[in-house]
Amino acid sequence: MARLVLEETGLLPHLNPGIMTATDLATLRAVSVSQGIMLESASERLCGRGGPHFGSPDKRPAVRLETIRLAGEAAIPLTSGLLIGIGETRRERVESLLVLRDLHDRHGHLQEIIVQNFRAKPDTRMAAAPDAPLDEHLWTIAVARLIFGPAMNIQAPPNLNPDALPRLVAAGINDWGGVSPVTPDHVNPESPWPHLDALARTTEAAGKTLVERLAIYPAYAREPARWLDAGLRGAVLRATDAEGFARVDDWSPGAETSLPGEAMAITAQSGSMAARPGVARALSKALDGTTLTEDDIVALFAARGDDFAAVCAAADGLRRTVNGDVVTYVVNRNINYTNVCYFRCQFCAFSKGKLSENLRGRPYDLGQHEIARRAREAWARGATEVCMQGGIHPEYTGATYLDICRAVKTATPDMHVHAFTPLEVWQGAKTLGLSLPGYIAELKAAGLGSLPGTAAEILDDEVRAVICPDKITTQQWLDVMEMAHGLGLRSTTTIMFGHVDHAVHWARHLLRLRTLQERTHGFTELVPLPFVHMEAPIYLKGRARRGPTFREAVLMHAVARLALHPHITNIQTSWVKMGPLGVKICLQAGANDLGGTLMNETITRAAGASHGQEMMPAEMDALIRAIGRTPRQRTTLYGEPIEAQRRASYDAAALSPPINALARRYIRDAANGECAHIGSDSARH
Repeated sequence: MARLVLEETGLLPHLNPGIMTATDLATLRAVSVSQGIMLESASERLCGRGGPHFGSPDKRPAVRLETIRLAGEAAIPLTSGLLIGIGETRRERVESLLVLRDLHDRHGHLQEIIVQNFRAKPDTRMAAAPDAPLDEHLWTIAVARLIFGPAMNIQAPPNLNPDALPRLVAAGINDWGGVSPVTPDHVNPESPWPHLDALARTTEAAGKTLVERLAIYPAYAREPARWLDAGLRGAVLRATDAEGFARVDDWSPGAETSLPGEAMAITAQSGSMAARPGVARALSKALDGTTLTEDDIVALFAARGDDFAAVCAAADGLRRTVNGDVVTYVVNRNINYTNVCYFRCQFCAFSKGKLSENLRGRPYDLGQHEIARRAREAWARGATEVCMQGGIHPEYTGATYLDICRAVKTATPDMHVHAFTPLEVWQGAKTLGLSLPGYIAELKAAGLGSLPGTAAEILDDEVRAVICPDKITTQQWLDVMEMAHGLGLRSTTTIMFGHVDHAVHWARHLLRLRTLQERTHGFTELVPLPFVHMEAPIYLKGRARRGPTFREAVLMHAVARLALHPHITNIQTSWVKMGPLGVKICLQAGANDLGGTLMNETITRAAGASHGQEMMPAEMDALIRAIGRTPRQRTTLYGEPIEAQRRASYDAAALSPPINALARRYIRDAANGECAHIGSDSARH
């Protein structure tokens, strides 16, 4: 039955079948994300004649505790707890909690402790027994919190003391349990569930924010290898946000879906908003330009409700102070010169070839004549920049990248060449046997004007070991950027987030960028790049989330503005990933730049995004003016473009169809999945 529920509805089963053997538990672990069994009480006295557990052999404490112990050995996230007011003493409650704590200390598997108050039922032997007093309920909650400490989830059902919910919160609970909009409480059908909107208001009045969770709690969901059967991990990842809570909207980067309710919180905000003390302290430090701690940044990323609006309002105010009400963009063309790559980045749906894990489209390799043609066409259409990146072709050397620079500069001497990730620079230097500074100097002499800050993904090797284990390390990426900045080449910087990462990784990334920027002052902007999941191998294998939530994507822009202040002053938002409506929200949450018009966007499109390949200057201007801001074209390095180029950009002819020369030896043989080695590659070789 659990398997059918999972397969036919996508709902995550939580099972409470009662006393179980080790075999039962193992069998059910394969089809459920969590299980539960209430201890109720560890008192043998209550099993005696006349006691509430008399005649119920499965209520024997030793029997129930054995099931709880076996669940711990099987690494099953388990719910347990007490039923109070059935004749037990306070001492017996404490003893019951201590027994549960001992088992949890041994196995770490108790994800919540329920403290449920007894309600008498008609037609039972205890129909005339008094209900558990509220003071006893509050006392037991408080004792449970003291015994288990701050990390345990303590739950009390909200329908059994509906007039005392603030007092339950004050006593120490942090969870309301399962509150169903479609089914009654079958144990207490006379007590209806509160409406979720009303429960949210009551929770807010008690100084907390109501957040939906899954049947498996965040701490357990974030350790799937330990706590989940392999067959369930993908389903849980798809259902979670970066904190491990439930993903409550259908929005994903690059998808054409309506914006969730968080958008309204941003568009409706005005001035500063009140925030809870921890968030307020972090905001105060950020606005002063003080370096935030890792914990500060994690707290900002966790902002929800009014805190979320307050973080966005603070970032927007800081944007206004630093950048005014001008929104900039650059007229540029993306030239992705090859999609053949021998690296195996798990997030990438763009790369093709022998080792690529997802062949979407045909492998190609542009010749210099086609690169030059695209540069000339871009210049004629008003571009001031070509942005060039590609796969790491196994036959490329550092000389290839030098030739690409020269091809563009020969065809369009005044075009800014914004090209080559730190990975390409590292690889280029290695293939020529040059030092990094020596090779970067050669690139600059060949016409390279600046570096894109991609290949950063997440600057934390814990994450890189999962998503791009054969790529350059965090320190190598930072080293390339520091050397480039030292030689007079500026760069953008990026963060690609929303896959297997969490807020602590985002915090480390931002702090590493800030530290480097304080030394070099070489970064022109930060570009948040939400993970586009649709065609990414790691998502298709069930090992990644489906991008950040909308709240997380907006917060990345806002928190970056705050955490990097005053050292990185431009925050760019990607219209390809956020969509036209999404970038409007980000521009009201700390961002001040719309990036490039792009002309040919292929990398995000290959991942499954559907927001188009080019946004014309007139469209950029209209989008910016729609939120009351002033549009301004810029150059790559935030200067003014020459007037002739600006005028040409508004009168651009339609693009000619791009010519992608097939990299024939990397075409996969459809019959056997191997690459056919026929002919030669493009004329460049």
